[in-house]
Amino acid sequence: MTELICIVCPKGCHLCVDEENGYAVKGNSCDRGEEYGKREVQNPVRVLTSTVYVEGAGGRCCPVKTSEAIPKKDIFRAMAELKGLTVQAPVKTGDVIVKNVCGSGADWIATKDMK
Repeated sequence: MTELICIVCPKGCHLCVDEENGYAVKGNSCDRGEEYGKREVQNPVRVLTSTVYVEGAGGRCCPVKTSEAIPKKDIFRAMAELKGLTVQAPVKTGDVIVKNVCGSGADWIATKDMK
């Protein structure tokens, strides 16, 4: 039995997920909590945020994020893809900085315009 706190809404329901009983979820107050509990135990994923250095932008960094959630087991490898990376100005919101993060299909994308 795995205990979790649901993060889908501000309620923060205390969930119990029974892996031995078809991932049955108890403690949720909505269907979204049940779905979250099952997914979190079977295949946890996260959207990551970070920054990259932008050459030609006065020594500033551009915030980036993954375009979709990636497997939690790949977080450190995904962050390593950005280590030492420099991009050229201008950068626009939504520009792809790195394609296919750790083979997940998600991309690192810019979240701010940098001139």
